[in-house]
Amino acid sequence: MSSVAVLTQESFAEHRSGLVPQQIKVATLTSEEESDPPTYKDAFPPLPEKAACLENAQEPAGAWSNKIRPIKASVITQVFHVPLEERKYKDMNQFGEGEQAKICLEIMQRTGAHLELSLAKDQGLSIMVSGKLDAVMKARKDIVARLQTQASATVAIPKEHHRFVIGKNGEKLQDLELKTATKIQIPRPDDASNQIRITGTKEGIEKARHEVLLISAEQDKRAVERLEVEKAFHPFIAGPYNRLVSEIMQETGTRINIPPPSVSRTEIVFTGEKEQLAQAVARVKKIYEEKRKKTTTIAVEVKKSQHKYVIGPKGNSLQEILERTGVSVEIPPSDSASETVILRGEPEKLGQALTEVYAKANSFTVSSVSAPSWLHRFIIGKKGQNLAKITQQMPKVHIEFTEGEDRITLEGPTEDVSVAQEQIEAMVKDLINRMDYVEINIDHRFHRHLIGKSGANINRIKDQCKVSVRIPPDSEKSSLIRIEGDPQGVRQAKRELLELASRMENERTKDLIIEQRFHRTIIGQKGERIREIRDKFPEVIINFPDPAQKSDIVQLRGPKNEVEKCTKYMQKMVADLVENSYSISVPIFKQFHKNIIGKGGANIKKIREESNTKIDLPAENSNSETIVITGKRANCEAARSRILSIQKDLANIAEVEVSIPARLHNSLIGTKGRLIRSIMEECGGVHIHFPVEGSGSDTVVIRGPSSDVEKARKQLLHLAEEKQTKSFTVDIRAKPEYHKFLIGKGGGKIRKVRDSTGARIVFPAAEDREQDLITIIGKEDAVREAQRELEALIQNLDNVVEDCMLVDPKHHRHFVIRRGQVLREIAEEYGGVMVSFPRSGTQSDKVTLKGAKDCVEAAKKRIQEIIEDLEAQVTIECTIPQKFHRSVMGPKGSKIQQITRDYNVQIKFPDREENPGHSVEPAVHENGEDAAEGREGKEAEPGSPRRCDIIVISGRKEKCEAAKEALEALVPVTIEVEVPFDLHRYIIGQKGSGIRKMMDEFEVNIHVPAPELQSDIIAITGLAAHLDRAKAGLLERVKELQAEQEDRALRSFKLSVTVDPKYHPKIIGRKGAVITQIRLEHDVNIQFPDKDDGSQASVSSGGPSLHPGRPASARLCPRPQPVVATVLVGGGGGAATLPGRRSPLQPQDQITITGYEKNTEAARDAILKIVGELEQMVSEDVPLDHRVHARIIGARGKAIRKIMDEFKVDIRFPQSGAPDPNCVTVTGLPENVEEAIDHILNLEEEYLADVVDSEALQLYLKPPAHEESKAPSKGFVVRDAPWTASSSEKAPDMSSSEEFPSFGAQVAPKTLPWGPKR
Repeated sequence: MSSVAVLTQESFAEHRSGLVPQQIKVATLTSEEESDPPTYKDAFPPLPEKAACLENAQEPAGAWSNKIRPIKASVITQVFHVPLEERKYKDMNQFGEGEQAKICLEIMQRTGAHLELSLAKDQGLSIMVSGKLDAVMKARKDIVARLQTQASATVAIPKEHHRFVIGKNGEKLQDLELKTATKIQIPRPDDASNQIRITGTKEGIEKARHEVLLISAEQDKRAVERLEVEKAFHPFIAGPYNRLVSEIMQETGTRINIPPPSVSRTEIVFTGEKEQLAQAVARVKKIYEEKRKKTTTIAVEVKKSQHKYVIGPKGNSLQEILERTGVSVEIPPSDSASETVILRGEPEKLGQALTEVYAKANSFTVSSVSAPSWLHRFIIGKKGQNLAKITQQMPKVHIEFTEGEDRITLEGPTEDVSVAQEQIEAMVKDLINRMDYVEINIDHRFHRHLIGKSGANINRIKDQCKVSVRIPPDSEKSSLIRIEGDPQGVRQAKRELLELASRMENERTKDLIIEQRFHRTIIGQKGERIREIRDKFPEVIINFPDPAQKSDIVQLRGPKNEVEKCTKYMQKMVADLVENSYSISVPIFKQFHKNIIGKGGANIKKIREESNTKIDLPAENSNSETIVITGKRANCEAARSRILSIQKDLANIAEVEVSIPARLHNSLIGTKGRLIRSIMEECGGVHIHFPVEGSGSDTVVIRGPSSDVEKARKQLLHLAEEKQTKSFTVDIRAKPEYHKFLIGKGGGKIRKVRDSTGARIVFPAAEDREQDLITIIGKEDAVREAQRELEALIQNLDNVVEDCMLVDPKHHRHFVIRRGQVLREIAEEYGGVMVSFPRSGTQSDKVTLKGAKDCVEAAKKRIQEIIEDLEAQVTIECTIPQKFHRSVMGPKGSKIQQITRDYNVQIKFPDREENPGHSVEPAVHENGEDAAEGREGKEAEPGSPRRCDIIVISGRKEKCEAAKEALEALVPVTIEVEVPFDLHRYIIGQKGSGIRKMMDEFEVNIHVPAPELQSDIIAITGLAAHLDRAKAGLLERVKELQAEQEDRALRSFKLSVTVDPKYHPKIIGRKGAVITQIRLEHDVNIQFPDKDDGSQASVSSGGPSLHPGRPASARLCPRPQPVVATVLVGGGGGAATLPGRRSPLQPQDQITITGYEKNTEAARDAILKIVGELEQMVSEDVPLDHRVHARIIGARGKAIRKIMDEFKVDIRFPQSGAPDPNCVTVTGLPENVEEAIDHILNLEEEYLADVVDSEALQLYLKPPAHEESKAPSKGFVVRDAPWTASSSEKAPDMSSSEEFPSFGAQVAPKTLPWGPKR
């Protein structure tokens, strides 16, 4: 008795996937074949043995022998010969050198092929190329192009055949160029030429020409034909499972495209060679005529809910009925309310078909089971294990769980549904008996602590108690936690969660101040260090602030004692970090950085570990030579010594210390280090290190190659010596208050000393520490001379005397007002002399001065000068209208301050008048007198100035007069300029920008009259010196605007073109590309009607406006009315020029062109040309399965754009919710449309196969509820398998690691029935 082996469907599918259909001898077992399964040798023929092949090579050794394809070598060798007369490089002194050799090297590098060159006796060049086929072909093409002289020829084929020469994505053209080693140039689609140019060798040109003509000849044979067939008869022509139409296509070699049932088209398209196409059309016509005569129809009512069972998965049930009975079943669309099903076929077969329809409709049922929604996931089980048991037994039953509903829906065959329902009801009853749930309230603030880091706490409770815990998300702010599972586990989990919550309520929070720069170090790389701290203190929660907040507060939360311990631990850690944050910089020559790093970072790693420091080297592409060491100070110094010793050992690096007085360091370094940098660069880039400023050290370190160090040392010492000999320095001390007196007014005194001695005297700056130190620099004798003079002056200042002088009491106030400002200035200027005035009210005229003798004398002299000025002081009035006062003062009073300084006068402006325009008594307020004075009878004279216009000037008479003239010169003057009113708004500019610019440029105020005045006069106000320039500038601007106005009038010519609105999108182009090109090319403005209300919508702006930045409403509108010309596209297309205005509501087919007359006509012609091309176009609807639309469109539409560009067509896909989701519209020239349709139908066929496979896989993985009844699969069964031959052998264990070892696993050798392991 033969034994039977069962294989799974997956393993058998893998085995048979590599076989050709003819080789597959074993099909899926049917009911008839079950009794006699195939033998193992029939199903899996053995491979031919080596000995058999050697003995009898002619005879087939086994079933596989005649199917084995010969294995081709991956590396090929080809030899090319270039005759002498065709060689590019003939004159070479030595073979294998020069340009030819370079080119060969480049070809080898670029293609990966190996080239060998040799010279024949006839001086021809032989080239042997070895490598992979692709590389050899590319190398051959390059050799021909670069080493062989090129010829060219042309071949003419019809323009419509060019795309077949190019092929899909240009692949055919590239292949042809590689095969023939030529360059083939095909004219662009917009070029009318049909000539194809071929460049290359004579032999290559002949081959390429022959191939191109072959392609063209092949295309001449093909044809397309359409046949109208009633939609109802399409299933009969296609046949069951499309077998009939496939058979016709296979026999005739014709492509037949039948629209799918979802598409309402009746046209069947045939594509192929003319003779074979005619045969296919004849056969289809014959079937159609025959069925139309013989068939009849009946209509039956079937519930809408049962239609899907009649259709079956992917329409299989309908195809099955058609195959068995020859009857076509027509089901109404799913969106239709109709329940009528129409059966069409031969009368004698209709009864049988009707029986099958009702059988299919009633083969499925829908039922439901009541189950609380919280039990659903327990019914499903972990990863669907519980439910899988039911679905495996009854794969046709579909079980659906709805969230929030207390029921489960079952759908499938009636018997299976009832069995599944019983099983689920039993499961529900069992779960209700042994499962429980509870809900507890815990403040939502503690939820994240209950969960723990990465769910550690809650997962522990779940695992221990074998329960499910649902904690609401933070966004819900809910305190309700739900626990589900075994009653005992639920109670235990509840107890633990409440204990945790109680403990958290008793916890404390502490804020720890840690500088933010240490946060990342404490956290460590990938959180390693903070993980250690958390492991050490597991009950403490440590929260670091967000880096963006720049906060130093680290929050600790947990039990009080643990928080205190954690705080101390972290404070100690921070203290160590602070200690370890000392940093020093070490300059190391760039070429030695790699040696300091060492192989694989060995050296630098060793130094870091031994010195316990952090060492940062500059980036490789950086010019910096500085290495930064961070850590404890002692450790940093040790690491620095180690690094310097490495540099010293590697190259002859010497280090020299030079003693140079610290006072010379700054002068040697020079401004911004320029002087010392020049020495370092001149001496080969040595490093010269000066001690830190303020350290008091005189030692300067020079480091570098020995010869360079010596050179730098000599230069530095020479420079220092030069500074010392010629720059003798002496420091003297004087009280800081004497410094101003020693310097003198305007530096006069100190300049006198410098000029007489030639020494330079440096006084301390405000930020210097020693404010009494004065330094004298220069030659020794000059410094000594200056020292003597300054010391004599200082000695005189130290000789304090007291003196007095008489000052009239009426002048005292001048000296003491403004908190004694005048006295402070005298004290600062004259060596801190103290000046004391008698108290107010004593009527004394004695003033006391105390200080250095010279300072007192100088101060007395200055006070006398001030008194003389006060005695000679007069007061004059300057009348300037109040409205000009602000202009005269200048910004922040700057102009008036300048006059007071220049002329040493005081200027007082009057108070502003409160309401100058609302007085009842004009005479009174005109003079600035108040109402009381007016009532007393003091009436002002009509010609007298107002008080608020009078400016008072005090000072010496001649100075006051000069100041008055200066003030009057600041009074603005007004002139008027006539400018046409319609230009005013363009002079003002957008938001006043134009007029502001002119006012700033000419320093004047320009006043434009209000629009309602309709005035042409513009007033310019400003200083007399500026007015002429401002007027000229304004008139120049007017000329520019008038020129623009004239140009605008010429640009206002309008043409209206009548174009069918359906062409508008094409004229506009994608993102306005086409219309923008026309606009720019012809410099016009083109407006299309608005889709909504018929008003114009500007697609693109016209030429340059007067102010490009201003809105359209503010652009210059010329007074002449524009001329409008209308062009009708259609019947006659004639143009008529009609004067008039544009209607506010423009017809939907009107396109308006505005610009120069000549330009508008050219633009019109361009638009009409596009329209002419569009009118030749046709639109065709193609039925294209909606499941492949997304793949044809591609990511962001790239794929469909490429197809549209390639075939010069427009392809429109249906929108979501369209009545026919499969209908795709292709628009373009007839031949382009045909080619595009062929292309996308090919794509549909290719992609649809993938979709079908994918859906089939999904159905296998998740069987739908409404599959037809079928016996459970037993897998693939074979007899006489090797593992059943003897009791010692058994079937391979799929789960065994010995039978199926993983990669890299060591497995003990084992004898298997499959033969010895090789």
